[in-house]
Amino acid sequence: MRRYKRKRGNGIGWLILLLLIIAIAVVGAGYIYTAKEFERVKPTIQTPKFSYWNLKDPLKITLKDNFGLKNYQIFLNDGKNEVLLVQKDSMDLDEEEVLVTYPKGNQLDKSAKTIQLKVKVTDASRWNYFTGNSEQKSIEFKIDNKRPIINILSNSYSITQGGSALVIFQASDDDILSEVYIQTANNTYKAQPYKKEGYYVSLIAWPFREDNFQANIVVKDRAGNSRTSEVPLYIKKRKYRTSWIKASDKFINGKITDLAEQDEKYMKSDKLEKLKSVNETMRIDNEKLIKKYTSNISTEILHKWKIKKFYPLRNGKKVASFGDDRHYYYETKENEISQSYHLGYDMASTQMADLVTSNDGTVVFAEYNGIYGNMPIIDHGLGLYTLYGHCATLNIKEGDSVKAGDKIAQTGKTGLALGDHLHFGILVQGVEVRPIEWLDSKWIRDNIDKIFKDADAIISPKKPNEEIKKQKNG
Repeated sequence: MRRYKRKRGNGIGWLILLLLIIAIAVVGAGYIYTAKEFERVKPTIQTPKFSYWNLKDPLKITLKDNFGLKNYQIFLNDGKNEVLLVQKDSMDLDEEEVLVTYPKGNQLDKSAKTIQLKVKVTDASRWNYFTGNSEQKSIEFKIDNKRPIINILSNSYSITQGGSALVIFQASDDDILSEVYIQTANNTYKAQPYKKEGYYVSLIAWPFREDNFQANIVVKDRAGNSRTSEVPLYIKKRKYRTSWIKASDKFINGKITDLAEQDEKYMKSDKLEKLKSVNETMRIDNEKLIKKYTSNISTEILHKWKIKKFYPLRNGKKVASFGDDRHYYYETKENEISQSYHLGYDMASTQMADLVTSNDGTVVFAEYNGIYGNMPIIDHGLGLYTLYGHCATLNIKEGDSVKAGDKIAQTGKTGLALGDHLHFGILVQGVEVRPIEWLDSKWIRDNIDKIFKDADAIISPKKPNEEIKKQKNG
């Protein structure tokens, strides 16, 4: 009996020990599967967007992990030789950005057409028997160190401070181009594909507040090669008018207060601060909205673009010029309150006179916009937009297509307008330009029509018999 009891006791002890081991194992397994130190997410490797390399610019590699990076290695292989470029251990970072440069000397074959990049990275997790999670990535890059080619076909002869110009050019590369644009001091103008692959057209603008101007065509390929070519423009500087405007109590308590009451952010207890808030803060907000709706240009191929002079208000007389530097003062000029620039060309005729669009287009905005009042904006293509401020009523809405001659609105005095008139604005890719140029048929013939004609003669030259036929018909 004693031996039997002893065996039974030993069996219970072993059973308890087994259950304890199982419990410890379960708890340990649960800890391993849930503890942050044993996370199982692999690191990520972000490599360049395009698999082309010019061997001059470094390749940017970004390594990330949710727990922390431990080590990584980066290799380059030309098909015959492999070089360890970068190795880093004992890290304590969640993210590392590595700039991979092509090695100097003769470690790799410089005549190779392709090169392979290999990246291996391990995180600091204790998963996989304390070795961590690993990831690797291999990318083959095509070697391309040839710069794109730019040929300017035709461009406006000159550009006036505050005005516009047109340029048509060819851009080509052995590879696919990744970027094509015009760069000025503070603005970037997109170029739209024109007629055939490899040809581009762009309207550019010289902001009237900038004293100097230079426009450069910039072309880049997927390997990072780039070329820049200056657009040869004769520069015409222009001095804009400075105006001093006396702000009366009637003006501040009437029009200014009405505008300020639209939003408490513009409403100030001090009347002079209220004028400044409307004339400057509200104006900036309104102009941001305008820029938002006038900065777009199509990426589709443009086959032709014809524009006629704008004549939005029949028998309209000029009442204010574009670019005026306006200074508001109270009682005396020594007490200047606020300053702003006038970005349109004001015209007036009869009260609530019809406004018409002189060219086809698409309405991109037709609502109230603070100091501009009721304000439609029309897209005429190629980044050219027209704006009609202070309207009494609108006959169009966003998304409408309009034709030349359509009555789109009536003049009024909504917004910051004391009398019934039209504030007419023209913008090139979000930049306000001199409307007077686009009101002039001769300017359009010399700076727009001629440029297209000269470029077309190069892109799509007429056959001799077509030219003879045209001359006979002419």
